[in-house]
Amino acid sequence: MAKEKRLGLLPKLLIGIVLGAVIGLFAPEIVGRIVKTFTGIFGNYLGFIVPLIIIGFVVRGIADISSGAGKLLSFSVFLSYFSTVLWGIVAYFVSKGILPKLINFSTQVVEADFKENVLLPIFEIDMPPLFNITSSIIIAFILGVGISIVKNKTMFDFFDGFQNIISMVLEKTIIPFLPFYIAGIFFELSYSGRISQVVSVYGKVFVAVIVFQIFANLMEYLIASLYSERRITVKEFIKNQIPSYVTAIGTQSSAATIPLTLETAKANGVAKEIRDFFIPLTATIHFPGSSIAITMFAVAVMMVDSITMPFTVILGFILLMSVTMVAAPGIPGGAVMAALALLEGVLGFNETQLALMIALYLTQDSFGTATSVCGNSSLAVIVDTKARKLNLLSDDKE
Repeated sequence: MAKEKRLGLLPKLLIGIVLGAVIGLFAPEIVGRIVKTFTGIFGNYLGFIVPLIIIGFVVRGIADISSGAGKLLSFSVFLSYFSTVLWGIVAYFVSKGILPKLINFSTQVVEADFKENVLLPIFEIDMPPLFNITSSIIIAFILGVGISIVKNKTMFDFFDGFQNIISMVLEKTIIPFLPFYIAGIFFELSYSGRISQVVSVYGKVFVAVIVFQIFANLMEYLIASLYSERRITVKEFIKNQIPSYVTAIGTQSSAATIPLTLETAKANGVAKEIRDFFIPLTATIHFPGSSIAITMFAVAVMMVDSITMPFTVILGFILLMSVTMVAAPGIPGGAVMAALALLEGVLGFNETQLALMIALYLTQDSFGTATSVCGNSSLAVIVDTKARKLNLLSDDKE
């Protein structure tokens, strides 16, 4: 009976968001520095663990698909890239249609002061990861496909055990502290005033981005539901997605949300051998939320500054951005940081415009991450259905 009365993860996450945002409004600097110290240390720990999560789950997952590994892996990568590019293109045309009606062109928004109140931690603990995100993906691909081909039981058992260790680490050291970390993140956003400052300048554009991201998720749910022959309904998708959606809003990291996204995929009926490789994989290569946000904000900035750009240039930017974001660090704001070179080199943005893009993106990063996480769950159902149609699954029970 005692277990039934325990507060679940979702209520804890929601409480963390509210408390963090409210306390951040009036807390003294010393409290802010303590919070910053915790979020900094925990964030560094997450950054250290993420490459291990990728290797631990992706290697074991790919190796477990047996002879269908290459086919499903190629399909998964193509589907993820196609989705990221597609939503970027759709976001461009949506922006061209609705943003002229939303932007106040009489306001010199590019000159706005986007500096925030910077909180400094009391101390820091550096935890450099053993591999960066790109390296860990490549290593996981090579080992997973290699083990699948050579059928080496010793290697398979090793990574099976390694996956169990990583699962234990997530269960004992990540998930229990997520509500506190999320509370800290929202405390910092509230304390800095960044959200209210940026929204006051680009408020309507910000709302348009969030609304379109939600629309994109609903469309992905519908497509996945239809492709799976309604094995799962859109309503069930939404219900199962809530915990990982809220966590993604708080952590601002698809990779950090992997544990809960795996649970979501399980609830959606995705086979264990599919979800164990696909969810960690898409957390590092599938970014529809970021693609939508960066594209729409870039179009808004160009409209305000009267910059005209042919669609062919925009298309090239989206295609390159979708590849570049794969190398983005699995941390908040990583996608826009990876896209800065393209914003400058392809679209010709100056220093002020780049700073504005960073500020705008970071303000919506929580929702963009949540959009990508929801997209991962949708694609997982599609890949799972594909595997079932090709008879590539060895066990459908989990």
